[in-house]
Amino acid sequence: MAGKRKQHTASFKAQVALAALKGAPTVNELASQYGVHPTLIHGWKKQLLTGAEGVFANGVKTAAVEAEALQTDLYEQLGRLKMELEWLKKTDRPGFWGEAMRLRGSDKTPVSACFPRVSGGFVRAS
Repeated sequence: MAGKRKQHTASFKAQVALAALKGAPTVNELASQYGVHPTLIHGWKKQLLTGAEGVFANGVKTAAVEAEALQTDLYEQLGRLKMELEWLKKTDRPGFWGEAMRLRGSDKTPVSACFPRVSGGFVRAS
């Protein structure tokens, strides 16, 4: 039974494929130098040639798209935080907690039970 298959890194494959593209040593010489089969070198060379166009065509666009998506997410988060701050400013009015304590009465009902709760977008009294 054969041993475990060798897995080559992408940088190793690129190095061998670039050496094959230069053409100074033959593919067989490269195969013996790097210890891989010539068929692998031919395959890596083809992958490099077919994928080289994508490096120049989409390299800048993907970075711009990622930056735009991040900016959109940050603006959404900023908007949510502004809305939450405005809501907190409105509810944190003078006498708010005093009113809650008055509504609470002497039976020691929790303050949160004195006000309606928002659940699932609907206001309901608890």
